[in-house]
Amino acid sequence: MSEDADLIVIFGTGGTIAGTAADAADNVGYVAAQLGVAQLIAAIPALAARRLETEQVAQLDSKDMDFATWQRLAQAVDRHLARPEVKGVVITHGTDTLEETAYFLQRVLAPRKPVVITAAMRPATALLTDGPQNLLDAVALAANLDARGVLVAFGGSIHGADQVRKVHSYRVNAFASAEGAQRGVIEEGVVRWLARAMEDAAPCGIERLARAAGQWPRVDIVMNHVGADGAVVRALMAQGVDGLVVAGTGNGSLSNALEAALREAQAQGVRILRSTRCDAGPVTASEEALPSAGALSPVKARIEMILDLLA
Repeated sequence: MSEDADLIVIFGTGGTIAGTAADAADNVGYVAAQLGVAQLIAAIPALAARRLETEQVAQLDSKDMDFATWQRLAQAVDRHLARPEVKGVVITHGTDTLEETAYFLQRVLAPRKPVVITAAMRPATALLTDGPQNLLDAVALAANLDARGVLVAFGGSIHGADQVRKVHSYRVNAFASAEGAQRGVIEEGVVRWLARAMEDAAPCGIERLARAAGQWPRVDIVMNHVGADGAVVRALMAQGVDGLVVAGTGNGSLSNALEAALREAQAQGVRILRSTRCDAGPVTASEEALPSAGALSPVKARIEMILDLLA
């Protein structure tokens, strides 16, 4: 990267941060993805001092995020990061699947430049909207000399792609990092680092995304719970599933009936990973048990399996 690199490219994908409501007092009855990323930037006067470019990659509610958008976003980010004048990129996103997009981009690109994802819990029309401050913080983080890899800037905190999770359905401090893995904080535009981890891992490579998104492997998530049996697993097998991630109880434990069905699937060539429905903590691996997803949440274990199967 050039020492003179100072350009931040901001990608818009929609989400609540770009949402609007008819009533400024309404924080839930809004429609997501109504404003373009250029409009979000124009509403923050402090960003006028930055050298910025914008690109609208998608305009959707992140509950509807899909493989085709992931593919397009990864390719766009990779293309702009290769430009010597680009210091880093920012992605505006919805909160519902933000942690999945972050993990996907980190595994595919493992960028040496910062890729910062941000979002909002309140629409742009809210009386006390959180989007502008989060976006301002995200740009400050992308411009930081020590930033690298895929990071999440939200509520003044910096999270890494591996352990960030949405932990509240409504509050503006909706994200946290499991196992005390928060990377840092942003205080009045100044970044203070606490720790690093996944940003140093090697990428799996964007060439792995060459297959059309509609042809990517099908991987589904099933859950262990009271009375869990093998019916869902067998139904998914009948549809031609390629892999299954099971969100087990506790340390990845499974009911006898569910485990039997998963072992049947495994014997027929379906890839299996065992995660946990707990908010944090790894699943212990053993030779006797089904393969462990380690400390990955079920949704991130699913991404890992998809990328592995794409290889």
